[in-house]
Amino acid sequence: MIGLKLIRKEKNYNQQKVAMDLNISQESLSYYENGRREPSLQLLVDMSKYFNVSINYLITGEEFKKK
Repeated sequence: MIGLKLIRKEKNYNQQKVAMDLNISQESLSYYENGRREPSLQLLVDMSKYFNVSINYLITGEEFKKK
């Protein structure tokens, strides 16, 4: 979840704000950012909408590129 931490910091959001907005614990968010847990597909969709980025970006830190 490389992109999750990148986009959160880019938007100057702290973990507590994002966790509250997504209705998850700050501890869970920290685990997702550090690769200690994987979010559900629904939570990935919710995060994607929240940050207005693709799920691919949340996971890899890069937008999907067509070849």
